[in-house]
Amino acid sequence: MNADIPQLKRIACKLRISVIDMIREAGSGHPGGSLSIADIMAVLYFHAMRINPVNPDWPDRDRFILSKGHAAPILYAALAERGFFPAAALGTLRKKGSILQGHPDMTKTPGVDISTGCLGEGLSAGIGVAISAGIDGRDFNTFVIIGDGEVQEGQVWEAAMYAGSKKLSNLIAIVDDNGCMCDDHIDDILPMPAMGDKWQSFGWKVIEVDGHNIADLIRAIDQSKTFTGGPVLIQAKCIKGKGVSFMENQPNWHGQVMKEDEYQKAIAELKGA
Repeated sequence: MNADIPQLKRIACKLRISVIDMIREAGSGHPGGSLSIADIMAVLYFHAMRINPVNPDWPDRDRFILSKGHAAPILYAALAERGFFPAAALGTLRKKGSILQGHPDMTKTPGVDISTGCLGEGLSAGIGVAISAGIDGRDFNTFVIIGDGEVQEGQVWEAAMYAGSKKLSNLIAIVDDNGCMCDDHIDDILPMPAMGDKWQSFGWKVIEVDGHNIADLIRAIDQSKTFTGGPVLIQAKCIKGKGVSFMENQPNWHGQVMKEDEYQKAIAELKGA
């Protein structure tokens, strides 16, 4: 494993604090889905991915696609912490002229590989990137984070079928399986039982993992990087709003901004974690 798990936990907590600060300063944004994947982002950017902040366009780097692009604050927090741009830029989220737009923009933000935001498209883009690696004779991996509500999109299933049939072993999808979408819990809108079985039937290796257990995430992601039989789906069981008690498992915190007392409570909880 060869990873500093306590340090990765500290990084994930710091990323969560950055998300809360950014959205408060911007006056808009999506806290719930950003907080739910903080641990995943910490493992990807500070353990698993082969990247170079000094050379963001390094041809042999691993690629990352945040298909659920509304969770851009957690991506920006990870990129800043990793050194792709100064942390001071985080305070400009969603402001005119900022390099940090409401959804990831590869033409503005160092370290963003694909512009996203229209849900359902990220996995298709990831397939194209993964195929290009083979064409160019490069061995990088492509990671795509998808929301569990987003998985309801038909384009996701078309992409899943295609990737499985082509045995794209350099493609790793991670589903943020937090059980919530913007309006309600998924089970109350469009339940998706046995999600992993569906992906497996399309030729994917499926790994179920606790999305907030750093050690388990490391094992799952490291295993996925060495699997050569086809694409891998990591079904990460997460909690929307993780780390802030009044946000956890609450769909209404998908895109809501905190009042001052709520902000102070959230920061106190995260700093005390």
